[in-house]
Amino acid sequence: MSYEGHEEHHLIHRAGWLRAAVLGANDGILSTASLLAGVAAASTGRTELLVVGVAALIAGALSMAAGEYVSVSSQADTERADLDKEKRALKAMPEEELKELAEIYEARGVEPATALTVAKQLMAHDALDAHARDEIGISPTVIARPLQAAVSSALSFSAGAALPLIAALLAPDNAIVATIIAASLVSLALLGFVSARMGGAKPARAVIRVVVWGALAMAATALVGHLFGAAV
Repeated sequence: MSYEGHEEHHLIHRAGWLRAAVLGANDGILSTASLLAGVAAASTGRTELLVVGVAALIAGALSMAAGEYVSVSSQADTERADLDKEKRALKAMPEEELKELAEIYEARGVEPATALTVAKQLMAHDALDAHARDEIGISPTVIARPLQAAVSSALSFSAGAALPLIAALLAPDNAIVATIIAASLVSLALLGFVSARMGGAKPARAVIRVVVWGALAMAATALVGHLFGAAV
């Protein structure tokens, strides 16, 4: 939003797709790297490692897309149900809805007379939009978008999963696990930094968070793979 001599750039409009993209990329890096590290630690050959990695990328991307679409669709269904309920209320008892909206503004610190005036003006302009935003908390900025979330998750998962897979293919035979883990930790750190900057947050906390949890997950999976490989 901008006015003469004053301009602000808010980032909340990125929340929907950014959340899905970060989740997909993080899951792609972490799940694929953990799987590859575990399989490589079990002394599997390079060809088998490639098959496992590609299968994990494809299955994970489809799973993320389906999961995001279903979950965000559920949110969208709830939003639509609330909006339909509000439409009926506005039609059946407009005066009560006007009073309700005015009381919301009063609770936020607006004088009663001013709150009533504002409520009347907003309802005259778009009654449903006013109640959706201020009573229910639904706005175009944060409204559920299932298809956008599904596509963002699938693409970001694929991009994330490709990084440890490439590292596994390029790694020397005697350092496959170490290369996968190192490349994945660097990728996670980069993801944390980029996502924090895009969301307007401080990068350090995001980087530490994803790297620490990623390292724990990959170490645990590599240990399991090593134990099973030793047992065989």
